[in-house]
Amino acid sequence: MAVLPSRPLNPSRLNTLIRKQPMLFGLPFLALMVATSYGLSFIMQTKYDLRDQKVKQVTKEQELHLEHNRKKFDIREEYFRLSAEPTEDWDMKRVPRPKGTPEWGVPPSAPEPKSGAKDSS
Repeated sequence: MAVLPSRPLNPSRLNTLIRKQPMLFGLPFLALMVATSYGLSFIMQTKYDLRDQKVKQVTKEQELHLEHNRKKFDIREEYFRLSAEPTEDWDMKRVPRPKGTPEWGVPPSAPEPKSGAKDSS
């Protein structure tokens, strides 16, 4: 069986040029890809910047749909208001004790001796 040559009979000038110097085709192609990538990233960034400008800042009150003319809360003011109120509007009332409990509660029991202590005698 005869081996056929891989060379064409009448090669074109472009074919021989690309075979001898493949960078003549590869470098312009790679440059075009890199330039396109940078161009598209610039266009996309502009798109997102314009979209961000349309979105406005929303305060917490606007987000919760609260009234704008209401009085602001101040903890110090509330403290002084509550401390100025009279404290005479309550009555001392004794809490009922369970049956069998003495007047002043249950006396504490004596501490138990430690079981791990050894006698020295």
